[in-house]
Amino acid sequence: MQSVDLERFWLDNDRASKDPFSPENPQPPMAIDMGYECVFAELGEPYDPLRLEREPTFARDMARAYNRRAVAIVGRPLLNEDAYDPDRQAPRLKDIAEIFGCPRQWHAGSWWHMQAASSPGELEALLDRVDRVDLRSEIFSPEWQARERQYYQRLGRHPRRGRDIRGPVTLATSVYGTENLIYLLVDQPELAARFRDTIRRVIIDYFSLCEEVCGVESFWPGFSFRDDNCALLTPDMYACFGQPILKAVFERFAPGPADRRYQHSDSDMGHLLSLLAETGLNAVNFGPNLTVTQVREAMPGAVIYGQLAPFTFMSNDEEAIMAEVRWDCRQALPRRGLCVSTAGSVNNGTKLTSLRAVMHAIQAGAPDYR
Repeated sequence: MQSVDLERFWLDNDRASKDPFSPENPQPPMAIDMGYECVFAELGEPYDPLRLEREPTFARDMARAYNRRAVAIVGRPLLNEDAYDPDRQAPRLKDIAEIFGCPRQWHAGSWWHMQAASSPGELEALLDRVDRVDLRSEIFSPEWQARERQYYQRLGRHPRRGRDIRGPVTLATSVYGTENLIYLLVDQPELAARFRDTIRRVIIDYFSLCEEVCGVESFWPGFSFRDDNCALLTPDMYACFGQPILKAVFERFAPGPADRRYQHSDSDMGHLLSLLAETGLNAVNFGPNLTVTQVREAMPGAVIYGQLAPFTFMSNDEEAIMAEVRWDCRQALPRRGLCVSTAGSVNNGTKLTSLRAVMHAIQAGAPDYR
């Protein structure tokens, strides 16, 4: 394994994470979330993420075994061992894609929202229905209040929730289909504009109502989008469809200079960087074909979570991993503001020894970073 002073690494990491731009940081912060996705390969178990939800005891046992390995290899436990405990699960709220009629199905190892409309006529009918829907009864099931009360009685606190959703383009492609959305933007701009405006209104009304019912204090501050499919649109298309939604949502829920305005898009959206910058994003996680330099030029004040390629990380090729991390850290100077992370999701197959290699590259390069 790569050499790392684990105690010093985590002390320096905790300090640097408070402000990734601080010139006083001894090293760039690391923000890699290994997650439950990685437990299977690490522990030699068949990959079956749905089993974690179906068998909470199995999930807890896996997390405990993984955490023991994590402490030995990287110096800290990494997983919440109670994450799948049904008694600690917050009562579920119907999500926005479901409000647009997308059935939620388990497919190819994760939950997917299935398409709800396939033609302009079906989309118009769907939007008519969404315009009439009573959001309160849609979001909150009849038993929701009782379950929320039971959660409080068990844990002595209300659940914390995030303002974190699929981005407007990914949501729209789930509702209407990828090719359909692109044809719609070209052939029927008025219906596309109505679709955009309905998405914008529903997002704002949804979280406003959730704040009213659950309490503003129940939500983590700021707002986050996950919008991989934004890369499929041309700049003109995105300026017409996606950007106005981000601007309006951030204005409503994250208007302050210190409010977190985040987007994850692990695809090739370099052609959209200037438009995304105009929305006020101040924390980003973009695809691996973008460089720290490219993102920094477009967004001087944004914290960059990246740019280690997830497949490099999953390859467990420690020399390749360390080379990418060193390259990213060099690009972050002199402005800083980089949180070393993967440019996208961490995949099953990624080993804890690869995380330790990232830590070694950060710590060994710390003198140059200073």
